[in-house]
Amino acid sequence: MLELAKSTWPEAKQALDARAVVFVPIGCTEPHGPHLPLDTDVTIALAQAKRAAELLEARGVRCVLAPPINYGLTMYTDGFAGRVTLRPGTLWALIEDIVNAFEQDGVRRIVFSNAHLEPAHVKILRGVAGDHAVLSKERAQVLYPDVTRRRFAERLGDEFKSGDCHAGRYESSLVLAADPTSVRDAERRKLAPVDVQLLAKMQSGVLSFLDAGADAAYCGDPAAASAEEGRALVDTLGNLIVESIRETWPDLGA
Repeated sequence: MLELAKSTWPEAKQALDARAVVFVPIGCTEPHGPHLPLDTDVTIALAQAKRAAELLEARGVRCVLAPPINYGLTMYTDGFAGRVTLRPGTLWALIEDIVNAFEQDGVRRIVFSNAHLEPAHVKILRGVAGDHAVLSKERAQVLYPDVTRRRFAERLGDEFKSGDCHAGRYESSLVLAADPTSVRDAERRKLAPVDVQLLAKMQSGVLSFLDAGADAAYCGDPAAASAEEGRALVDTLGNLIVESIRETWPDLGA
């Protein structure tokens, strides 16, 4: 797998073409409890993209890992220090420009590896992917394997399905596996479970974690997390992306 940010331009020229699959990891900079770093979603997006690329390259598919997008729409963490949010139009334009830039290099297959699941953020990714839904000689096709869709969510554990998973067992396990030194583990182990019924509150119009009752910027059960579970989740996420790729581009690989 070629990491674009660490490559020279001749190496990039050799790797970027119509047969390559370019992964764009997408996260955000926002609070994830008192135990996880602000770049938690970036860490998860990178981990799932790298695992998917490993699986694809084992099948002979050339993969390129683009630098991650570290910012997104983070309205739900309003009121917490360290939160950085973009405006919706800014995020759309940023992602659209990245897609257009890869198109100019001859890339025709782009995959969004997104780990920030705020509904307004996800809506924009779906929109950009919808605008680039057809593979052609002139334009790239963008694939967004959306883990919030039921077919994928069913495979990511009960906490994920419940929606109360922001910095909980699900995300804490993933970061313990992918970037363990960034976890404030002594703090994590002391945290009590927080059940705020986040999905129901989102559907009722609640627009922030503070209003939902998650006053420490987490919900779920982070103390129950483990690196072992995180490694299994990374593998599942990678396989979900690969399944989507093979469905969309059956001519790639074996």
